[in-house]
Amino acid sequence: MNRTLLLQQVLNGLAIGSVYAIFALGYTLIFSVLRIINFTHGAIFTLGAYATYALTGSQFGINGLLAGATLPFTLVSSLGVAVALVNVTQYLFGAEPYSYPDPLEALPAAVNFGTASAPVLVRTVQVVIFGVSMVVLVLLTYLMNATRTGKALRAVAEDTTTSSLLGIDTDRLVLLTFVISGFLGGVTGTLIGLSVGIAGPYFGIAFGLKGLAVIVLGGLGDIPGAVVGGLLIGLAEAFVPAQYIAYREAMPFALLFIVLLVRPQGLLGRAQVQKV
Repeated sequence: MNRTLLLQQVLNGLAIGSVYAIFALGYTLIFSVLRIINFTHGAIFTLGAYATYALTGSQFGINGLLAGATLPFTLVSSLGVAVALVNVTQYLFGAEPYSYPDPLEALPAAVNFGTASAPVLVRTVQVVIFGVSMVVLVLLTYLMNATRTGKALRAVAEDTTTSSLLGIDTDRLVLLTFVISGFLGGVTGTLIGLSVGIAGPYFGIAFGLKGLAVIVLGGLGDIPGAVVGGLLIGLAEAFVPAQYIAYREAMPFALLFIVLLVRPQGLLGRAQVQKV
């Protein structure tokens, strides 16, 4: 593989990996605070894709069926809500996927990051996706590390009972966590919808499983781990040879299996020590 192709694949991998990271952060935020997996996240991803379809010239005018989950769902109830959202989406739009026009069609199809003699072409939509993803990641990092709300969220994630005793409104922060998670899921659905140009009622199922692989790979409840895991999986998928393209969807789980053999707690996760 020459250097030009290598750089092109790295850029492609970072673009899709940044989207994986944003999606996985939604899982991670809720798990770090409540210690549950929110299966509704994949359904909100689907709603984000349909919102993009609605805003690019459909006959439907949905205005956000779900801005974010507002109750501290348990594991089973979140799965039930996810199934309900998928079925509502299928009722509104039908079972067949919708395709919609490219909102970036007025722009050049690709951006050259190389030279005229050695072009490194990346689709314009991928450049936009990467840019939006980086903005979201920077804003989330600022929220979690430089604001009182973010510090309170981290305190609740560390110890809910102690945080409550210290006067932190844990119920409000749990609600905020679900809202932020829902926002991240919706943004991810929008970005992937822009990339592939379609939206279907089961759009978020496969992506939801991939998001779970990302957070386990990086370390459950670890925000930097979710980012690292997303980028690694994006890069791994980008370097799957063309003749093995059918196995690309299995790459996240193969990578997860290898990492867990070496580090069961994930790349950046901390090993749990239980006192007996």
